[in-house]
Amino acid sequence: MNTIYIFGLGAGDFEQLPVGVYRKLKRAHPLFLRTKEHPAVKGLEEEGIAFTAFDDVYEKHEQFADVYEEIARTLIEQAKRGDVFYAVPGHPLVAEQTVQLLLEAERRGDCRVVIEGGQSFLDALFTAVRIDPIEGFQLLDATAFQGDEWSPSLHAVFCQVYDPFIASNVKLSLMEQLPDDYPVYIVTAAGTKSEQVKQVPLYELDRQTALGNLTSVYVPPVKDEPLLYHRFETLRRVIATLRGPDGCPWDRKQTHASLKRYLLEEAYELLEAIDENDDDHMVEELGDVLLQVMLHAQIGADSGLFSIDDVIRTLTAKMIRRHPHVFGNVTAETAEQVTVNWEKIKEEEKGGEQPESILAGIPKSLPGTMRAYELQKKAAKVGFDWDDVAPIWQKVEEEMAEFRAETSGGRHAELVGEFGDVLFALINLARYYGIQPEEALQMANDKFARRFAYIEEQVRKSGRPITSFSLAELDRFWEEAKENGR
Repeated sequence: MNTIYIFGLGAGDFEQLPVGVYRKLKRAHPLFLRTKEHPAVKGLEEEGIAFTAFDDVYEKHEQFADVYEEIARTLIEQAKRGDVFYAVPGHPLVAEQTVQLLLEAERRGDCRVVIEGGQSFLDALFTAVRIDPIEGFQLLDATAFQGDEWSPSLHAVFCQVYDPFIASNVKLSLMEQLPDDYPVYIVTAAGTKSEQVKQVPLYELDRQTALGNLTSVYVPPVKDEPLLYHRFETLRRVIATLRGPDGCPWDRKQTHASLKRYLLEEAYELLEAIDENDDDHMVEELGDVLLQVMLHAQIGADSGLFSIDDVIRTLTAKMIRRHPHVFGNVTAETAEQVTVNWEKIKEEEKGGEQPESILAGIPKSLPGTMRAYELQKKAAKVGFDWDDVAPIWQKVEEEMAEFRAETSGGRHAELVGEFGDVLFALINLARYYGIQPEEALQMANDKFARRFAYIEEQVRKSGRPITSFSLAELDRFWEEAKENGR
């Protein structure tokens, strides 16, 4: 099997080319270069070293991935006729996609690959910006950068910042987490006689004329702790500290059981913020709900039973598993089809075991209206439901009559039971019409509170105590509130 020998031209000028690499390049034939846009290439030409460059391939394609694919295919075809020599900027195994494609071809048995070395541009860049990568370092491809890949606590280098468009993508992603004027460094031709290092505020990153094939961007690690408050790792560390030996006495004494009521309270406060359509309030209340999740997870970690990683891992796996229409090859065009698939997958996860009851899994701790709604919905899935609304209305009237009859019986327990039956029947009616009873009741509560507030406002204006008003007078204020749209 013929061999593709791959050389690294290093990051600097021709004079910095290692002697061993230079000697091999002198003997290399046929020699291919990924690009002539490199400071050492002029020296190769002056030395009379013949080569074929792939710069014209860049003009044929709009995507770099297509460029690299064609270069790799060409080299593999050439290798079928004999050994091939290929030179790339920097080191062949640092930020060089064509080399990775050739290594994949080697694993398939299409060719043999030998890496002949070369100096990475990273050495020159570390020298240019005076950093020690042992402090924590991240190398990112600016052409395929995703915002969540960047870790602000590490030294970060973005390579392949070819033009203002790529620089703009990097800038906009970083500005979601950093101040607009955060200092970054544009490093051009690191390690060469033309090396330039320019500090600019982040918002000016894509306004520079020095951007080109030899440009990288260095982003210093964030040292200002408040700038990291939005990071999950920071929150996790704060919660662990609160629960730690030197943490907060209140947080340290909490248990899963003691926190139950707080989770419920925070959930209802979030619902209130949603109903008010108050985004700022929602942000705060979502944070309070997340705090409860983090505290429970930290308690689990402290006891050695589970951690937030287990929580997230389990949730992620469940979401992927239960959405095969997104992450697999199942088709679901409507929300109803998604629901059917979801329930089917849940049953499969249970291994075909029959639950104790069709109604199993509905928490007893749900608010009464919500639990009644879910119980009825579960029963309806197996056919225990009316197809028409008429018998539901009849059931409501029947339960109302039974409750009315019981009001004269003097038996409180039976009265409570009959009233519960009335509510249960009304919830069944609400379900038929697609009404969430808890939501409807909350709306009624809010409406009552608004109108009663209007009554109190009118009473204050009168200067009289509210107890001096008759019901008829107060009811007139109520009707005024209705007319005013309260």
